Amino acid sequence: MSLKSEPSADTSALQKIAADMSNLIENLDTRELHFEGEELDCDVSPSDPKAEEVSIPFSTIYKTQGFKEPNIQTYLSGYPIKVQVLEVERFTSTTRVRSINLYTIELTHGEFKWQVKRKFKHFQEFHRELLTYKAFIRIPLPTRRHTFRRQNVKEEPREMPSLPRTSENMIREENFLGRRKQLEDYLTKLLKMPMYKNYHATTEFLAISQLSFIHDLGPKGIEGMIMKRSGGHRIPGLNCCGQGRACYRWSKRTLILKCNSYRHARWWAGAIEEFVHKHGTNFLKDHRFGSYAAIQENTLAKWYVNARGYFEDVANAMEKAEEEIFITDWWLSPEIFLKRPVVEGNRWRLDCILKRKAQQGVRIFVMLYKEVELALGINSEYSKRTLIRLHPNIKVMRHPDHVSSSVYLWAHHEKLVIIDQSVAFVGGIDLAYGRWDDNEHRLTDVGSVKRVTTGPSLGSLAAETSESMESLSLKDGNKSPKKLPVPKGVNDMDSKLKGIGKSRRFSKFSLYRQLQRHHMQSTDSISSTDSNSSYCNHCRSRQNLIHGLKPHLKLFRSSNDFEQGLARPDVVTGSVRSLHTGVGELHGETRFWHGKDYCNFVFKDWVQLDKPFADFIDRYSTPRMPWHDIASVVHGKAARDVARHFIQRWNFTKIMKKKYRSLSYPFLLPKSQTTAHELKYQVPGSVHATVQLLRSAADWSAGIKYHEASIHTAYVNVIENSKHYIYIENQFFISCADDKVVFNKIGDAIAQRILKAHRESQRYRVYVVTPLLPGFEGDISTGGGNALQAIMHFNYRTMCRGENSILGKLKAELGNQWINYISFCGLRTHAALEGNLVTELIYVHSKLLIADDNTVIIGSANINDRSMLGKRDSEMAVIVQDTETVPSVMDGEEYQAGQFAQGLRLQCFRVVLGYLFGSSEDIQDPVSDKFFKEVWVSTAARNATIYDKVFRCLPNDEVHSLIQLRDFITKPVLAKEDPIRAEEELKKIRGFLVQFPLYFLSEECLLPSMGTKEAMVPMEVWT
Repeated sequence: MSLKSEPSADTSALQKIAADMSNLIENLDTRELHFEGEELDCDVSPSDPKAEEVSIPFSTIYKTQGFKEPNIQTYLSGYPIKVQVLEVERFTSTTRVRSINLYTIELTHGEFKWQVKRKFKHFQEFHRELLTYKAFIRIPLPTRRHTFRRQNVKEEPREMPSLPRTSENMIREENFLGRRKQLEDYLTKLLKMPMYKNYHATTEFLAISQLSFIHDLGPKGIEGMIMKRSGGHRIPGLNCCGQGRACYRWSKRTLILKCNSYRHARWWAGAIEEFVHKHGTNFLKDHRFGSYAAIQENTLAKWYVNARGYFEDVANAMEKAEEEIFITDWWLSPEIFLKRPVVEGNRWRLDCILKRKAQQGVRIFVMLYKEVELALGINSEYSKRTLIRLHPNIKVMRHPDHVSSSVYLWAHHEKLVIIDQSVAFVGGIDLAYGRWDDNEHRLTDVGSVKRVTTGPSLGSLAAETSESMESLSLKDGNKSPKKLPVPKGVNDMDSKLKGIGKSRRFSKFSLYRQLQRHHMQSTDSISSTDSNSSYCNHCRSRQNLIHGLKPHLKLFRSSNDFEQGLARPDVVTGSVRSLHTGVGELHGETRFWHGKDYCNFVFKDWVQLDKPFADFIDRYSTPRMPWHDIASVVHGKAARDVARHFIQRWNFTKIMKKKYRSLSYPFLLPKSQTTAHELKYQVPGSVHATVQLLRSAADWSAGIKYHEASIHTAYVNVIENSKHYIYIENQFFISCADDKVVFNKIGDAIAQRILKAHRESQRYRVYVVTPLLPGFEGDISTGGGNALQAIMHFNYRTMCRGENSILGKLKAELGNQWINYISFCGLRTHAALEGNLVTELIYVHSKLLIADDNTVIIGSANINDRSMLGKRDSEMAVIVQDTETVPSVMDGEEYQAGQFAQGLRLQCFRVVLGYLFGSSEDIQDPVSDKFFKEVWVSTAARNATIYDKVFRCLPNDEVHSLIQLRDFITKPVLAKEDPIRAEEELKKIRGFLVQFPLYFLSEECLLPSMGTKEAMVPMEVWT
């Protein structure tokens, strides 16, 4: 209630009673009496489960108020502030000064402990200000601010504890102990009175702020009020002189603290140095490989092969977010689905997840690469506009501004998702179109699915197929059919021919129109295209019938079947199939890629991204391009390091771009490493390992003075120190330094390591998996575009063309024996689309290095100068070294392999070699001749030969020039001439691995021709 101080003539009795009550209250312990609105101070152990309930949430950093505002939460509820005067220091030898002693006061509040130094005159000034406040609060001034303050004071102003009045100069040294006790008692009593405790003068005297007692910000350091004087507004070259000093415009972001005395300055300097030595040494020095981040031991980590599991874990982690979500991507598509098939409406669509979390109070910060629109069509402006419209808690920045920063050639290429600064996803997978894929790498996606929660068996459904599809139109419009009849099928195709389906005449039957006629709702690609539809309807929509415009053509299998190694059943053309998805049993077939997500970017690049659910290529005539990728997740201190990089970039961008300097775009604060072990959420399946974060960063990308290239240093170091093998998957393979055009030394390290193994008669293997063609739009049957050819030139220059290439260096010493050491491969698959056999390369987008089954590097960095040199594209990677081992075999001998590294290597081998459904004994030893020659090289050669025979694929080793290319594409293709024989040949295919065509267009110069726009671009763009 408000305080009323107006006197009344006939209330003397009440005043006497009130005075008596005040005296009584003064003598009570505040733990025994709790005033309304007063904090109950009682000792709570920091380890007590109740401690978490009374702690100040980290999200408070986004809600800070003015220092003098009333009702600010500064203290921890339930914790008293304990005061102890540790020492009294003689401040001066003269007796003319009134305050000759300096008191060191130690304060304890919950888990926080800190010291302040105060003279007795500071106590006196503080006491006078509180007396003024006490008198002032009684006066009912007619101002809104004062009225609000009076209304928030819940207790009548009481007698303040008294300060000793004896001058310090008159106190003998032996009586200092009594003075210390008097000051302790003064502060202790004062801090039990909420009215004074919460006053801004008290917080200033105690050197505390709204951020002092936030658990995740770590230990409390020295704090104090400062008068900020920024020289940033001054005119360059114009100095201002005064009091014998010259003030210059700041050329660096340096904070200079000017204290009121030399002793005060020494105290601040000592406190800062002590705090840094105790808590901040890791942030002030370079670490292994020149990284900004320290090596973090005993860290939980997990790998992902392909985006299915990655997207699912990202969605689940976002759902658990309580405070912050950080996202940075080269490209982000707001409308992508993170869990597929889509059986819960829009619940797991990225924009819906972010909106839901923002509504729950989670702060979401997104940084996107601002592309040069003439060169790239990823439309980051649309992504930003879409996200910021969802909720005020979602903030999006784009960087760089090309004109103001003069950065035209380089990109922000990291792919990071960070949850509460405790869980960080790091890898090569953008939350964007075309990325979602699983271990099947399907080429087709044209169907629909029916969800049955307690559905009948496959046999009972098949028995009902005598009922025609057209019978839907004869049913009662008010009744929703329990079972969806479908036409019969015949077991007449091999299961490898993915996507074999019905005739086009039948596929044009509009199931959607029939269902609309009968008032049946949907949750598939039709309902999902409505960006305004509510995600909260997922519970109802799970019961609905999921449909599409066209029946699907392929058998989809569950991930559980992969793990259990079940045999693949035969494809039943046009029949109902069962798909276990973890959300119930799905009968029929589903559309996994909606709208722009169904893509083949070599055939056609993305267009009209502001229409996300409209197809831009014909999925009935053009197969999609499968996407093979790798990612990881780390926890704890390693996640804090990832967050620190994001925060550094965010704050740098906020400073550099004027539009982000408003208060609506806050500065971000990193959480302390001291609380990193307190994980509220862990990604299932993680294992313990030693982890270190690596990056490529420079002044333009992160605002750092010296560029960092720790990813490149780590790659070279791991290759040079590997003992048995290295396995590389990478989107690019541009290396072998000539110090003129190419500068990174990864290719040189590979060549030198192989030569060393040869000289020492050591068995050593190098596996390189890279895309068969670069990811640029272009018709390879006519030679491809200039951009595509430029990347091919530098890839081939690294692998096999020229004396600086890897094979060039090896052949000079080994001759043809190089084939025993290194293998270059790509990935390819095939399917039947609308009854026609089709093939397509699998786009390898991974950025992966595995060495010796104990060391792994996963990140966003390609093997090229753009990613590796540090000064160009910004990148992030993680190096994981195993501490938990499992028994294995290496080079025919017993070997302790790392659980993380070996598990990832075996999964990669299972996927590319087709060992998902059978025994993996043949792939345990990656060094043995039996595996390298009889499994790896043999499988790649056999698959490549069959694909060339059936499809006459490009690129191809038979084509050395553009003249030969024109002749090559005119010859008949077995897949069209004799489909039955082609199908028999394709049954011999195992996995996706094919040999890389090292001699394709070997007689042509693939660099851009003079006069083309690509030739005008600096060579650094391609390398």
